[in-house]
Amino acid sequence: MAKQQEQVIDNSKPTVVDGTNLIAGRLCSNVAKLLRNGNRVFIINCEKIMISGKKSSIIGEYEDFLKIHSIIHPRHGPFHPRRPDTIIKRMVRGMLPKEKPSKKTDLARLRTYIGVPKEVKGLEKIQFEKSKITKSPSNYTSMAELSRYIGGTNF
Repeated sequence: MAKQQEQVIDNSKPTVVDGTNLIAGRLCSNVAKLLRNGNRVFIINCEKIMISGKKSSIIGEYEDFLKIHSIIHPRHGPFHPRRPDTIIKRMVRGMLPKEKPSKKTDLARLRTYIGVPKEVKGLEKIQFEKSKITKSPSNYTSMAELSRYIGGTNF
């Protein structure tokens, strides 16, 4: 059985991951591995990341998730992300180990963006081959679409 080859990436400069037409779960698990190895990671085009499954079930599950709130006062949390970049950041956070100090330092090295910011335009962008969608994009739901349904701000 052949060993899986992991990408060796230079730690001195940030790794820029283009999220266009990538599956959210697979992307986030790969990004979590990079963060655990000490890399700085920028995820761009978060609004174009895809979620697999039926649109109605995805939106229904997320609406059920939004119903979880504090009985005492809503200001006490939990706070649910509604923008594509914050949803992705929360997904990556869930894939990091539960050890508090290393989880905080790993998350501090992650940046998520809607679109492409000026500071990363000149850097080389990568995409994970195993994270790419295999079917037509119409079979997936984009993060922008999910955000619109759950009340995300315009971006």
